[in-house]
This record gives sequence, C-alpha cells and structure tokens, in this order.
Amino acid sequence: MSGEVSGFLAGLFVAVLPLLAAGFWLGRRTARPRSSLGGLGTPVEHATFQTLHTATLAAPPLRAGLTEETARRSAKRLRTLLGTDALCLTDHESVLVWEGVGAHHRAEIMERLAGPLESGRGEAFRLTCDIIDCPVRWAVVAPLTVDDRVHGALVACAPLESAVLVRAAGEVARWVSVQLELADLDQSRTRLIEAEIKALRAQISPHFIFNSLAVIASFVRTDPERARELLLEFADFTRYSFRRHGDFTTLADELHAIDHYLALVRARFGDRLSVTLQIAPEVLPVTLPFLCLQPLVENAVKHGLEGRTVTAAGKSHISITAQDAGAEALVVIEDDGVGMDPALLRRILAGDVSPSGGIGLSNVDERLRQVYGDDHGLVIETAVGAGMKITARLPKYQPGVHPDGGMPGV
Repeated sequence: MSGEVSGFLAGLFVAVLPLLAAGFWLGRRTARPRSSLGGLGTPVEHATFQTLHTATLAAPPLRAGLTEETARRSAKRLRTLLGTDALCLTDHESVLVWEGVGAHHRAEIMERLAGPLESGRGEAFRLTCDIIDCPVRWAVVAPLTVDDRVHGALVACAPLESAVLVRAAGEVARWVSVQLELADLDQSRTRLIEAEIKALRAQISPHFIFNSLAVIASFVRTDPERARELLLEFADFTRYSFRRHGDFTTLADELHAIDHYLALVRARFGDRLSVTLQIAPEVLPVTLPFLCLQPLVENAVKHGLEGRTVTAAGKSHISITAQDAGAEALVVIEDDGVGMDPALLRRILAGDVSPSGGIGLSNVDERLRQVYGDDHGLVIETAVGAGMKITARLPKYQPGVHPDGGMPGV
C-alpha cells in the first residue's frame, strides 16, 4: 500500500510541475520591479502562488471521483488555470459540466470525442458555429486516463488555435487524472477497511452470543430485573458492533461498547473475572478505527479465562488503561492469563496462521498501520504462562481521521 501511495504522490508532483512552470512563465511575462507590488513579492512569485492556490482548491472535489457534482465544483478553477473562454469535463456519455461561454457546442464536442476517448490520445479541432459573435472557435481535447482506462475528457475552448493551449490542456488533464487516481486509491482503501470490519464482525464468537443469551435466560425467572439489564447490555453491544456505517469512532464510544461486552462476560464468569479501568478523561474524544479495541479485550478474556482450567486458582484480572501521552493516547490492555509463544504470535501478525483470537489481533494491527503508519502497529508483550500486554498508540490528530456520523438504529 505504501508503495502505491508513493507512486501516486510522485505522479502528483510531476503533474504539478507544469502548473508551476506556467505560473513562473506568466510572472516573467508580467514582471515589474518588486517595489511596485508593495512588498507582496515579484510577479513570478505571485503567479506561482496563484497557480498553486487554484490547483489546491480544485483538487478536493476531484478526490471523490468524476461525477456531475465534482465536475461542477472543480470546473471554474480548472478554467482559471488554463485561462480559456470555456472548459468542459465529460465522461463517455455526456458533458458533465460546461464552464464559460459557448455551451451550445456541447453536442458537437460529444460527437468529436469518440476517437480521443477510445484511443486515449488528445486532439484539437475547429468548431463549426453559425453564431457570428460566438467567442469560441477552437477546441482542445485532453483525455482523463487512470491506469490505462479513459474516464472522460477535459475540453478547453478558445477563439484561436494555440499550440500553448494544447500543451497546457494536456498537462492540466494529467493533473486531473492524478486526482482521479488518488480517488480510486481512497475508494480501494475504504473497501479494504470495510472488508476488514466485516471480517471482525464475522469473528464475533457465536459461543459468546449463545453464552450471553443463555446467561440472560438463566436470570429470567430468578432475577427478572437482572435479566432485563443484561438484555439491554446485549442489545447495545450488538447495535454498536453491527452498525452499518463509519470507519472511525471515538475512544469514548469504543470503551462504552467494551463496557457492555464486559458486563455480559462478568454475568457469565462471576467473581472469576475482575477488571480495572483507568481512563484519562482528556483522551475520550480521540478518534480511532472502528472495532479496534474491542477485539483486543475479547482476546484478553479468551486467554485470561476461557483458556484456563476452571479451578479455584482460575481467576483472572484484566487491566484497561488509556493515558494522555502528549500528541498521542496510550491504550494498554493487559491480562494475567495463559499467554502465548512469541514465535506463534509473530506468525499470527504476519498472517501465516490464524488460531482463535488471531484474526482479531492481525486485523487490528494491520488497520492501525494503514491509518497511522507502520510505527503505530500493536506492541505485544507475552510468553507462555505470563499473560499478555497489548499497547496501542493512537495519534490525537491525523488528517482524514474523524468520527463518521452517529450510530444508526438496528
């Protein structure tokens, strides 16, 4: 994944260079003494800044893909980059947006696009028009290509034929194509995260569900109020775990779901399980990947209780702490259970094996690395018979990481 991102960023850098060169050229053509600009910089610096600023404003809509809405939101700024009388963006079927004068040329433009859209090569041609004062007489077509697939075209229209416009339109179309390529990457990343969350949901132990319902049923006659409380805990936990949207959540919401889970576990194991929570209030709003901590707690329960022989010494303690560590929230989940062979753990995290509980650990580790980088994978300390300590470092602020809406109903 990191290699793909590096490739995209490199492409973006290369695509922006012509835009900078255009700004530099514009500044040189209009150069005046620095003093006439009131200390705001030379015309070259000003033109370069304006080019970068315009490109920056045009990029966000395109990062959502090529649609009528994203084309509409970016077209005006793309026309500003080229300085043309008119510009349009198309897909294979129609003109998505026409910005500027001469919109009556839409049908003619689409008729002439068949060749460029099929070949992926740009083309320039004279427009036919019966309107005497129509300011656009020439069109330059530049295909928008991602991974050898043509998504549509950028068409720049001007009064006269211009070799400079042909080259500039090609470079701007290349820059737009990079944004669409990044949009594809974002969509692939979203699909991957959704698939991994589905894998976690599928892993929620049927035994846990059956055991929880069995415990609730056992209280129905002896303690109806207790049964009602546990049923609400079960409903809240499953509602959170199976919510239909949102790649991210807050630490507060994740811990709240964990509390529901532990309430059901305690009802089953009674005094065999003790839990200590130490949560710094200032880290509760921190955003993290959805279903990131709950599998770690479930792993602690499995290795702390379910992996032990039921004896008088079979009691277990789980500790959950969340501390403020400057720019990060430090979350530690520790149990005193059966532990694990470190060699086996390495194979689990590498995806070589996936015993009970392993899918959760490897899934969470991979998602943390995808979102925050390889430096933020899980740190796990364990040995056979020595319990397990799992540490997750969550940056408080990360671009693109924010809670996605509220919890939908079931």
